[in-house]
Amino acid sequence: MIPFLDLHKVNARFENEFKNSFQEFLDSGYYILGNQVTRFEQLFADYCGTKHCIGVANGLDALRLILEGYKHLGNLKTGDEVIVASNTFIATIIAIKQAGLTPILAEATAETFNFDLNKLPTYISPKTKAIMPVHLYGKLANMEAIQALADLNNLLVIEDAAQAHGAEYFSKKKAGNLGDAAGFSFYPSKNLGALGDGGAVTTNDDALAKAIRMFRNYGTSTKYINEVLGLNSRLDEIQAAFLSIKLGSLDADNLRRREIAQRYIAEIKNLKITLPTYEGTADHVFHLFVLQVEDRAAVVAHLTENKVGHLIHYPIAPHQQKALPELKDLSFPVAEALHHHVVSIPMSPVMTQDQVSKVISVLNSY
Repeated sequence: MIPFLDLHKVNARFENEFKNSFQEFLDSGYYILGNQVTRFEQLFADYCGTKHCIGVANGLDALRLILEGYKHLGNLKTGDEVIVASNTFIATIIAIKQAGLTPILAEATAETFNFDLNKLPTYISPKTKAIMPVHLYGKLANMEAIQALADLNNLLVIEDAAQAHGAEYFSKKKAGNLGDAAGFSFYPSKNLGALGDGGAVTTNDDALAKAIRMFRNYGTSTKYINEVLGLNSRLDEIQAAFLSIKLGSLDADNLRRREIAQRYIAEIKNLKITLPTYEGTADHVFHLFVLQVEDRAAVVAHLTENKVGHLIHYPIAPHQQKALPELKDLSFPVAEALHHHVVSIPMSPVMTQDQVSKVISVLNSY
């Protein structure tokens, strides 16, 4: 059996360092917002090229706290509209709604899995105050075009970078440093994954960083002095320690993912399968390798029969979820088609060449 993702094997590479770090953590006697969080925040800010990194509990909170911070600073107010991809994971939209803002879903393209840039300007209204591009599956959105549109309309640009750790734009800037602020997830399956939940915000905005540090810790700027009604959303000290260790291997892991992707693209030759477009650039870190197929049930059955792991990201479009009844009358033909026809195949930096060859062989035999 080729697993979709062997997290034990991914993390076993760091086992001795984890054990040493855990012992240091135990010996420190400091378990919340201590030196390990401070250290990781500095390391990740330096890695992304930003002035600030603020560790939080998860990726959903990272996006929500950016929005809450901007509301506190007066850049946003309740009811303002935020444009977001219609084919994103629902957490992106939940963050917008939890912050008291209005998500405006925008159509995607089947080629990029990102905004249809030709249609994007049509979603802007007088209430629009921000655009939230999603670097879905590890591929950077066209930030140059998005930023130009934002500048023209005086809009904030907030990256959902939950799947794009280390992706690098042609300007040599990395995900997390391509807009006004960015939200990251360190869910275990991410390219930079913790051994539990975790998230972070990156930004170059001093005032926003200060506000988010306050909001993540009950709204306190000084202990027991609550300036706003905040959240309890803090990156765990032990997870920060583990992430600091794994960060050193992120670029090499992303390179291995791109190598596997290039093999898939070069060697999977089946007219029933549409492969992602990729030109070998660093703007894609292949958090996921996503196929498009006409008969997904048949492909899934074939993969299962041949013991190749797979997942579907994502089977139901956000506007068709029961949790968002106010969006049920919207129509996004491309996004809806994607949700019916995508299937993700194994992609991991610890895959062997033989495993990659087996996946290719199985798909070519479909």
